[in-house]
Amino acid sequence: MVTTIKKGTSREKIMNILRKRKSKTKGIDLKKYCGSISLNEDPLEMQKKWRDEWDS
Repeated sequence: MVTTIKKGTSREKIMNILRKRKSKTKGIDLKKYCGSISLNEDPLEMQKKWRDEWDS
């Protein structure tokens, strides 16, 4: 979303626009994904192995 504020717009009007914009945004609860997967292998080793696949 883009908001255009022209020169000479009052501070109150700008603050009102920003309040309206904040109220429309929705947050995503990322905490529900924390610890959702269990790995049998070290993640760093997995990443190195996956990167080496591109070289072959």
